[in-house]
Amino acid sequence: VQLQASGGGPVQAGHSLRLSCTHSGRTFGRFVVGWFRQAPGKDSEFVAAIDWNTRATDYADSMKGRFTISRDTAENTVYLQMSSLKPEDTAVYHCAAGGTLIRSSWSKSTAYSYWGQGTQVTVSS
Repeated sequence: VQLQASGGGPVQAGHSLRLSCTHSGRTFGRFVVGWFRQAPGKDSEFVAAIDWNTRATDYADSMKGRFTISRDTAENTVYLQMSSLKPEDTAVYHCAAGGTLIRSSWSKSTAYSYWGQGTQVTVSS
C-alpha cells in the first residue's frame, strides 16, 4: 500500500485548502483512512478519519466544523477539506490507512499500518 498526500501549500488565515490522499494500488476498500498532522516541536495530532466502506467519519474536537473528510470512489482518493484556517493549523499533514480498525482506535497513530509522505500546510496571519 503506497499512499500519496498532496494539496498542501501556503495560505492566508481564514482561507481554505483541500488535501488529497491517493492509494497507488487497489481501492482503499476495507481501510480506515486517517489524517494526522505534526507541527514543529510538537507531537503528531489526530485530525480526522473515514471508513472507506461505510463513510463513517470521526474528527478531533478542535477540527469539527472547520474540517471535512470525504472519499471519492471514482478517484480512489480521500479528501480533507480545511476551512477557516488558522496559523496554528500550520503543520505537515500525513494520511494513513489501516484495515479493520475499531472506532475507538481511529485517533491513534499506532493503529495505522500504512503512511504516506506528508504535505506541508503553512497558514499565515
